[in-house]
Amino acid sequence: MKIVISNDHAAVNMKFEIKAYLESLGHEVIDVGAQDSTSCHYPEYGAKAGRMVADGEADCGVLICGTGVGISIAANKIHGVRAAVCSEPVTARLVKEHNHANMIAFGERIVGIETAKAILDAWLGAECMGGRHQLRVDMLDAM
Repeated sequence: MKIVISNDHAAVNMKFEIKAYLESLGHEVIDVGAQDSTSCHYPEYGAKAGRMVADGEADCGVLICGTGVGISIAANKIHGVRAAVCSEPVTARLVKEHNHANMIAFGERIVGIETAKAILDAWLGAECMGGRHQLRVDMLDAM
């Protein structure tokens, strides 16, 4: 799977660890995030990754900032993106199954690296459900 990863200055260390983890699972990772801790603007990084998912350049995306919130808000401004902030694996599974989240976000200041990996495992291992969930996702997409 081709996964875009993006981050701001608050999440550089975690981004590099998560990138390596995803690559160890056999995924192709496209890194469009900040490369060092120089202060930068999360909206630019969230939107860039969001555009790649919306345009089909990546199958899905991982967003990391201090909390995961700001960068996910930025990505969600891009039509076709459904980014969800998760702090534990159960929600990560459900946002894929029910909301068809095509981007996942978390915060380096909020979750540790092992929890972040567990979140990714749950999200990547889940499948989008149809039925009533698809109807609701279609409603979101129509907005």
